[in-house]
Parts: sequence; structure tokens; C-alpha cells
Amino acid sequence: MDAPRTVAAGRTASPTTARLINDRLALQLLQSEGALTAGQLKTLTGLSRPTVADLVERLQEAGLIAVVGESGAQRRGPNARLYGIVADRAHLVGLDLRTHSITVAVADLLGERRAERTVPIGPDDPPDAAVAAALAGLDKALAVAGAPHPHTIAVGAPGLVDPATGRLGGTDWIPSWHVALVGELRARRAVPVLLENEVNLAAIAEQRDGAARDHDTFVLLWLGHGTGAAVVLDGTLRRGASGGTGEIGFLPVPGTAALPSASGCDGGFHSLAGSAAICALAAQHGLAAEAGAGSTAANASSPDTDTDAPPAEAVVRAAVAAGDTGAAFLDALAARIALGAAAVCAVLDPGCVVLGGEIGSGGGEELAGRVAGHLARLSPLRTDVRAGALGGRAVLRGAVLAARDAAQNELFPPAG
Repeated sequence: MDAPRTVAAGRTASPTTARLINDRLALQLLQSEGALTAGQLKTLTGLSRPTVADLVERLQEAGLIAVVGESGAQRRGPNARLYGIVADRAHLVGLDLRTHSITVAVADLLGERRAERTVPIGPDDPPDAAVAAALAGLDKALAVAGAPHPHTIAVGAPGLVDPATGRLGGTDWIPSWHVALVGELRARRAVPVLLENEVNLAAIAEQRDGAARDHDTFVLLWLGHGTGAAVVLDGTLRRGASGGTGEIGFLPVPGTAALPSASGCDGGFHSLAGSAAICALAAQHGLAAEAGAGSTAANASSPDTDTDAPPAEAVVRAAVAAGDTGAAFLDALAARIALGAAAVCAVLDPGCVVLGGEIGSGGGEELAGRVAGHLARLSPLRTDVRAGALGGRAVLRGAVLAARDAAQNELFPPAG
């Protein structure tokens, strides 16, 4: 058997703690590497063959892993068996709340999507009707996925999420049905309901699956209907004392006609880089979004239309496609975005800024390169500017990932 693992200077892990450490290590490898044989687990973990055999048996009995095949057509016996995580051991729900829609994704324990549904919410719908429609959409998605009893629900919403209470705050500028829906989810479902700011979830997704995979310190600058930012420092998402880290829409910047106030971000960075401001800037350059445009190709796999896709996304994509014709508009937009990025860099020096949201994704490297050029003239700090890889769908993906992390922390308990 392996010697007990050291867990801290001067401390030695008990046999129980050592088993938990080994089990979690094996599960993490099966998640990241896919199905593995006992021999491969031995090689990757450095554990002895008897210890690997014990943990495989233990995890099978717990229903967390199962034999999913064999390695090599010529091999037989226990050492050839491929073990994988039982994905259906738990189902997860991610919710992306927008002003006029809610999108639901149901995923398995590996984070693979099993169902997705978008429900439009009318601007004049009363809160109780909006909540009922959202809950009906959730129930339909769960039915399609065959997951009537999800393990964890994670919700991405605009506004401030109080780190102490987990509740939405600063709600003067967000729909009242958002608060009501979160309350109903917590009241109706006997499962954990996690609430997180939407841009923070987008940053999680971009770091795990998108443009920031090689950075543990970066800022995600969200460019969609509105503006926002998420801050990740040394691998940790920073929320602030009241959950307000990244409310960059309120940032006072030059070029606006007024100053923002405690009750609204008109006059702040939002007035330069929000969807309405981008559309107005495009009109000044003789560009306009087509009516009804704005949903991205990424939404084509969804059964419903993303009713909150900003029209500015379409005009930005059109400007990129137009080449020289759209160059002046893109340069003017980049100059505006660089003002917000420069302020962030002056305070945090993140080394990397990701342009997220539908507009950041729609502008791609063409817009990111222009922002980098303007930023280099405003700041002495070397900063890599990248286009987000996931666009508006980053919020939903981040919600699924947050739900998966919470579920795995319960099912794969960390030792300590």
C-alpha cells in the first residue's frame, strides 16, 4: 500500500483522508482525460496497483464510475477495462436570465448538454406570468433531458449578487421577475440554487473553454446590450465587498454628455459602448443593423431564438465583413472600448483583456486588434487583447460549469 499522503507541513493524512485525496484525484483525471484503464490511472496518479484497485472498486460501489469498454482489441482482463465517470449520476441546470428572455441548459455530470430551451418574455408581461413561463420552460427542458430531479441549479443574472447572502441587490435597473424567479426556484425545488452575476459566469466559461484558457489573471470586458466586467486574479474570481466588482457601465469616461449616478449608468462607459450607443455610432458611419438581425450562428442549435441578442452585434459583424467600408466605424468603436479597458488596466494590470459578449465575439480579432492598438497608446502596461470565443453563450456555459463544480464538490468530496 502507498504511504499516507502529506497534506500540510508537519501533518500526515489519515488513511481516510488519503483515500479521499486519491479518489478525487482519480475522478479529476477521468473527467479531464476521459475513460482510463487501471494501469493508466496507476501511471497518472503514481499510486500503487493495489491502491488503484481499491479506489476503482470503491468508486464503482458509489456509482461514480463504471466500465465503459476495453482498451485494445487484443487485450482482455481487468487491466484492459476502461473506466469512466457515470455522467447520469447527476444532472445540472444552467439558467441565463436576460431582460426579455430566459435560456435553460440541462447537462450531465461531465457538463455535456442534454437539452436547451429559450423562453421569450414580453416587455409588458407581469412578473407572475414571466415567472410561470420561465418555470414551464425549465420543466420542458428537464423532461427532454430525462432529468426530473436535477442535482444543482446555477443562475446567471444581471445586477449585484451579495456575496454574504447570495441574493440579488442593486435591482432598480433589472426586471423584478428575475428576483421572483430565483425565489420560486429556491422555494419549489429541494436542490441547491446558486446565483451569480452573469458576467462572472461568462468569465468562468472563457477561462475553462474559451479565450482565457492560458491565463489565471485576466479581465473579461462584457459587450452586449449593456457593459460589464469580470475580474479573475491568480485564478480566483473577485466579486468585491458588495458583489459590484466589474460594474464598468458606471465608469465615468470622457466623451459622454453627463456623468453616471447611483441610480443609472447613463453618462458612464455604458453610454459609449452599450448596444444602443454602438448602433448610433454605426448610423453616423452610414451602417445599420437589419431588422430582426442580431442572433448569432451559435444560437442555431437552440430550439428557440435568442430574443435578447443585441442589434449592435449584427452591425459589428457586418462592418468586419465589409472590410475597408467598415474600418472607420470599427476604429471609432475600438477607441471607445479602449477607454474602459485602459481604466481597468491602470488599476489591475491584468495582462490580458478578453472582449466578451455578443459584440466582442462578433468583432473578433479585427476589433480586438484595433482595441489593442488604442490601448497601447493610452497605457504603458503591456496588455494582450483577445476576442471572446464563446460570445453571448458564455453565460449559459458558465452557469453549467458552476453547477457542475458544486455537484462534484458534494459527490467527490475534497479532503481537508
